[in-house]
Amino acid sequence: MAYVSGASRSDGCLFCAALAAEDDRAALILCRRPRAFLLLNAFPYSPGHLMAALNRHVGPLEEATPEELGETMALVQSAIRALSTVYRPDGFNVGVNQGRVAGAGVEGHLHLHVVPRWNGDTNFMPVLGDVRVLPESLTAAYDRLRPALAP
Repeated sequence: MAYVSGASRSDGCLFCAALAAEDDRAALILCRRPRAFLLLNAFPYSPGHLMAALNRHVGPLEEATPEELGETMALVQSAIRALSTVYRPDGFNVGVNQGRVAGAGVEGHLHLHVVPRWNGDTNFMPVLGDVRVLPESLTAAYDRLRPALAP
């Protein structure tokens, strides 16, 4: 309830704001690289839902440089390794939602979703109440994943 009641709407880019933050834990940033960074999704579809985003504020995939895309995909690989170790999911959804019609919540800053999945992980809450049930807080997830991503 503290999480839901503390939510606020921001006019700026959430990824740029996270990058500018001085406290990576508070910003949910798990890992920073020269061209990209990895963070927990503040509105996750499932426990351990991560995002790999470019450091540069660019939206369309075709405007990212090969170096930015390479570093972002390397973070996706690191995310999958860490999530596999810490959460032991049965599989993953990895993807980009480009454009509002494709489901992009943040159109102006390119990012990839890494969503761990488990056999039978669907439940009735999202269907009946438009509510997601998560078994742990974001800070607990951060504390579990951060050591698994240490260089």
